[in-house]
Amino acid sequence: MNRKVVVNGMELDTFDYAREVASKDGNILQEIRFKFHVTSEAYHDVAVLLYKNDFHVEVPEDGVRFEAIIKQYSTSITNLYEADQVGEYVLVLQEKARAGR
Repeated sequence: MNRKVVVNGMELDTFDYAREVASKDGNILQEIRFKFHVTSEAYHDVAVLLYKNDFHVEVPEDGVRFEAIIKQYSTSITNLYEADQVGEYVLVLQEKARAGR
């Protein structure tokens, strides 16, 4: 399934999108999994975004909004500094547990 996922204001055109729930420390948390392509030109901006590991996530089409952290991350290529490269990223974002939840 394709979705537009907005992470801290950056729009990502995703594919293989799935929404699930996960249990962590007695909390039921939202979780989204998706893949997206990153070009050499966009690599720096995406890397800076992901290093923050503190996200406001929105999936407008599904009415989903939550604060998240990275649960899992991988990429098909490690050097997108070379021109004209495209990497496939796989990202799992999990809702942050809130106190008293």
